[in-house]
Amino acid sequence: MSDHVLLSMDDLESAVPVNAALEVAGFDTTLVSSRDDGRVVFGAARPDLVILTGALHDRPAALLTRLAREHGAVILGLIESSDPDPQQIVRDLGHMTWMRKPVEPTDVVQVVRRLIGRRRLQERTGILGESPAIQEVLVKIEQMAPQAIHALSPRRDKPFVAVNCAALPESLLESELFGHEKGAFTGAAERRLGRFELADGGTLFLDEIGEMPLSLQVKLLRVLETRSFFRVGGATAIRVDVRVIAATNRALKEAVGIGDFRDDLFYRLNVLSIYLPPLRERKPDIPILVNRFVRQLSDEHGRSFAGMAPEALEILVNAQWPGNVRELRNLIESMVVLAPGREIRATDIPSDVSEGGTRFLPVRVPAAESAQGQGKELEFIFRSLVDLKLQFEEFRRRIDHPQQVEVVEVGPSPVYIGDGVHPVMDAEVEVVHPQAEDRRVLYETGMTMADVERSAIEAALAETGGNRRKAAANLGIGERTLYRKIKEFGLT
Repeated sequence: MSDHVLLSMDDLESAVPVNAALEVAGFDTTLVSSRDDGRVVFGAARPDLVILTGALHDRPAALLTRLAREHGAVILGLIESSDPDPQQIVRDLGHMTWMRKPVEPTDVVQVVRRLIGRRRLQERTGILGESPAIQEVLVKIEQMAPQAIHALSPRRDKPFVAVNCAALPESLLESELFGHEKGAFTGAAERRLGRFELADGGTLFLDEIGEMPLSLQVKLLRVLETRSFFRVGGATAIRVDVRVIAATNRALKEAVGIGDFRDDLFYRLNVLSIYLPPLRERKPDIPILVNRFVRQLSDEHGRSFAGMAPEALEILVNAQWPGNVRELRNLIESMVVLAPGREIRATDIPSDVSEGGTRFLPVRVPAAESAQGQGKELEFIFRSLVDLKLQFEEFRRRIDHPQQVEVVEVGPSPVYIGDGVHPVMDAEVEVVHPQAEDRRVLYETGMTMADVERSAIEAALAETGGNRRKAAANLGIGERTLYRKIKEFGLT
């Protein structure tokens, strides 16, 4: 099936020769007026790419680009040579690839072929977005695909096996990776093949590699070096041909520096690497993801969704998204489930989203609507309440030995002393600890769970003089977990 390109006829002098060159190159093309009924045009044409040949400052061009994004089409703008600020067009219409007129039709064909190829790559990898950060990721994937990406490599017809290194304890993880012989340990009633054997000839994906225990890191390194291993309880070496892809949300170089991750394994794995930027670093991609999630989740829940008002979408674009794409998808799911059949307005977006706090229920449900709730709404609310309960239980577990931290003024600054504020400027502060019998975590109205957690960690570190081991013991968490939290909160 040929790729389909839609061209606006706002500048016929550019549109006609470019259209002819695309047809010669094997593309299906459709010439349309940007003032036509865009929804009818897209319903009939289903283009992979839209070329705006002119009138980019006019309102019809904005409608055409919006419809293109809703349908997942790539956008190429041909900008007048006299236009002093092409970036203003990009700011007005959203991210797009652009070329200055006059253009050589053959050059346009090359750009179109590259952009559609990039779109196909996004479809195969599931990585959506038009931001420079995501485009850089896709360029790397194009370069690395024959060597490292399973679906685009010669191994694509072989097994793809995934294992989450953080989901299993050390004893089970070793058996999961390498398999075991019958009788190797209590409960090993029969021989079991490990993930390495199952992935032979294909790809093994090690998710959360940063959580792998050090003892297993040694064994993994040996497998990568020798391409052989022993099952648990086995005496015969098993050779495999496996490509390993690893992922982590930890800063592994820093983990190497403190001894939580082996440096030799890090450099053995880090032959080719891709940094996937968080959502807050690629805000132009948020409308694209919102549109995709709306379509997917509306179909999944069998609900119509009227869309979002521009001011509501602007709030989502400007949010911090500490939970990344999963948090955005969860919000859209709640909107589809709890507010069907009407447009989402700015007042429907919880303030926690724009303020970067923790969110549990994302949309306020009017009484009339909530009274009509059926199974899926109740299931969704139940899941949210269970998550809330679990988070509070985790919070209580982490502060088994809480203490109050008061800040006293030792310089001119607005600082908190108990519940009061002293309105002065430019300060140093000093931490004062009350007696052990009066310990409690300082809490102010409006603090998020993350704020309270940070307060508890700061208090524990201060009480132990910065001793992480003792602080972790007082908090009831592991030292590695505490270190990650210190880095996450930027504590010293």
